[in-house]
Amino acid sequence: MSTSTGSDVQGSVAAGPGAPAGGGGRGTRLALALLQGRTLIVLVALVIMFSLISRDYLTTSNLLLMSKHVSITALLAIGVTFVILTGGIDLSVGSIAGLAGMISGGLLYEGLKLPGGDTVWFSTVMVVAIGILVGAAVGAVNGLLVTRLNVAPFIATLGVLYAARGLADLRSNGGTFPNLAGTPARHNTGFDVMGGQSLLGVPVAIWIMVVVAALAILVTTRTPFGRRVYAVGGNERAAELAGIRTARVKLAVYVISGACAALAGLILTSELGAAYPDTATTYELNAIAAAVLGGTSLSGGKGTIVGTIVGAFVIGFLSDGLVLVGVSTFWQLVVKGTVIVLAVVLEQTQERVKARMAA
Repeated sequence: MSTSTGSDVQGSVAAGPGAPAGGGGRGTRLALALLQGRTLIVLVALVIMFSLISRDYLTTSNLLLMSKHVSITALLAIGVTFVILTGGIDLSVGSIAGLAGMISGGLLYEGLKLPGGDTVWFSTVMVVAIGILVGAAVGAVNGLLVTRLNVAPFIATLGVLYAARGLADLRSNGGTFPNLAGTPARHNTGFDVMGGQSLLGVPVAIWIMVVVAALAILVTTRTPFGRRVYAVGGNERAAELAGIRTARVKLAVYVISGACAALAGLILTSELGAAYPDTATTYELNAIAAAVLGGTSLSGGKGTIVGTIVGAFVIGFLSDGLVLVGVSTFWQLVVKGTVIVLAVVLEQTQERVKARMAA
């Protein structure tokens, strides 16, 4: 079975020096190259434009701050990309991030109260691990709804979006956990490291994004599981005939998405220094937008993690740039929506150009 991978989509169309043009002239090949690199071109253009408008935009401190903001969207988008590559969608990542933040925040603030009246306190490492496991568990619920009950991914994850947000509110009856500093005696200090401290002059959140992105790139490009993900999204029936257990692959990508969402929620909660039930509300839209901007096809089977990361930087640098130059919040939404629609149009144009060259 021949399966197209993400590198086929993001890589340029190569032809030998003496090879025929294959129906596309030099202008067509140039247009295709520009379309394939459109996200990176837009990112460079944004940096140049905002740096000319504001002298504070291209400073080291502002770039690090913007990259720190990007890390949240990027982590959410990495998980969503796995799901979209299989032809699915995950609308629940923002709510999963909020739920994981509330669960971990509650454990840090008041511990785990047992029926007998005793309270169990967990170390910071265990609290973080529990939060990620909560996200993975909710992701597994998404996966089971899609694979076992045959619920459409849009409906399944939309339902979980509301359910997870409701559980986050129930955790504190709609209130917040205001102080997550912990105490040395309970070994639960240091939660602020994830979102509020730096390592070698770079925020820890950025380092976490880099590590997760590197692992995701390795999985999608160098492992059998990654090839199965692309195969399921490219042609699920053909993947089944080739012996791939498509249900397991789909379940796994939703678990990955949930775990990434939880990690993003923990970083955001750590940065805020308190756990709020409404944390990461509507962040799922930015995550999906980043994946689409990065070249991930909503029909599945096409896209790369690298493209998603670049898409996340476009979303983040655009948002922060508009804020820096004083653009109204309402116009920011208009610009974001226009960029997302334009990204889809350009992706469809790219496919038409490739088809013309292959004709």
